[in-house]
Amino acid sequence: MISHILFLQLLLFIPPTLSLNHQPNCDLNAHNQGSTLKIFHIDSPCSPFKPKTSLPWEARVLQMLADDEARLRYLSSLIAGKSNIPVASGRQILGTPTYIVKARVGTPAQSLLVAVDTSSDFTWFPCTGCVGCPSKTGFSPEKSTTFKNVSCNSLQCRQVPNPTCGTGACAFNLTYGSSSLAGNFSVDTLRLAADPIPSFAFGCVRRVSAGATVTPPQGLLGLGRGSLSLLSQSQSLYKSTFSYCLPSFRSLNFSGSLRLGPTAQPIRLKFTPLLRNPRRSSLYYVKLVGIRVGRKVVDLPPDAIAFNPTTGAGTIIDSGTVFTRLATPVYEAVRNEFRKRVKPRSAVVSSLGGFDTCYSTSIVAPTVTFVFPGVNLTIPAENLLIHSTLGSTTCLAIAAAPDNVNSVVNVIASMQQQNHRVLIDVPNSRLGLARERCS
Repeated sequence: MISHILFLQLLLFIPPTLSLNHQPNCDLNAHNQGSTLKIFHIDSPCSPFKPKTSLPWEARVLQMLADDEARLRYLSSLIAGKSNIPVASGRQILGTPTYIVKARVGTPAQSLLVAVDTSSDFTWFPCTGCVGCPSKTGFSPEKSTTFKNVSCNSLQCRQVPNPTCGTGACAFNLTYGSSSLAGNFSVDTLRLAADPIPSFAFGCVRRVSAGATVTPPQGLLGLGRGSLSLLSQSQSLYKSTFSYCLPSFRSLNFSGSLRLGPTAQPIRLKFTPLLRNPRRSSLYYVKLVGIRVGRKVVDLPPDAIAFNPTTGAGTIIDSGTVFTRLATPVYEAVRNEFRKRVKPRSAVVSSLGGFDTCYSTSIVAPTVTFVFPGVNLTIPAENLLIHSTLGSTTCLAIAAAPDNVNSVVNVIASMQQQNHRVLIDVPNSRLGLARERCS
């Protein structure tokens, strides 16, 4: 580890200094319309969840890397079928959701800022009196005239994680590692932008135990493919179709968007088939056929990028992981080619935690392109590199998957998706991509 990282501040996580003439517009009500919601990063200037006292920036980055690794291990254990966590619909709790939108729950509506996660089915909100929740701000069921608990004998109760029926109401218990969330399975009206979704089923969290930290404090919106996800519950309204454009971590305004339903989606998209993997049917798989660094096609082990429905191996698009993670043989091949093509050739390589390709001099980096049937995703330098505030350190913001991952899973993460429109079209089994300025 290089000695000066004790004072390193990474530009990726530091918003630009605000001037008197360039203040952020933090009024969410002014932006949500139709079936489109504005989306912003949890650490952006407009986020109420930014910590008042932050860790040193190098510690923050290393924590994000560690959180990403925990998430990758969790996703992979589910895919491999080797986890002791239930694997049916609605089993996932995020480690590090990074983007949030405004949702309104109940009658009259209560506003919440909830995480958006494309790899989770279960939607949940912390409810009044939650023991162990990190914030007192949540959903108050007693103030809603349309709130109901789901009964134990309902079909929905059989779909929730670890249902119990001691009091007649359907209860659940979600586990992730040593963390546990418990509460009642409930229904109420959910409003996203202008659209009401009556009798929407969600988890009303009453207790968080085993030292868990629930992020963000106001809940999670599950955009996976399972039976309890937003897509499944709003199928008649949104036709299991949505798109999103993630703004940069440094964006000052609510310029990203989550667009629900097939109406008004972009037409200048290129598509690749969306694959379903029975080992983890909630995830959005695509077929990765190759990776280019600059113009060079990298020689990759075919087994390391193959889609395998038996083992759960393959490549997924995920909004909850921050940095793209590649199976070790894939990452090493890409990293080695990247190093060869960095200019100047004399730049000395160092490391920062899980980032093992860092430079202490200014560099010119090649692009990295992920090749799928029908579409390429080319990652420009702004999505590929993180820089120190003084410009003295630059790192490749892609890393190898954790060593103890049991299944070959390549994850295209949120930083590399920034300023791209990503369309999920489940009925037509396709994923669309287009470059779009969201920041």
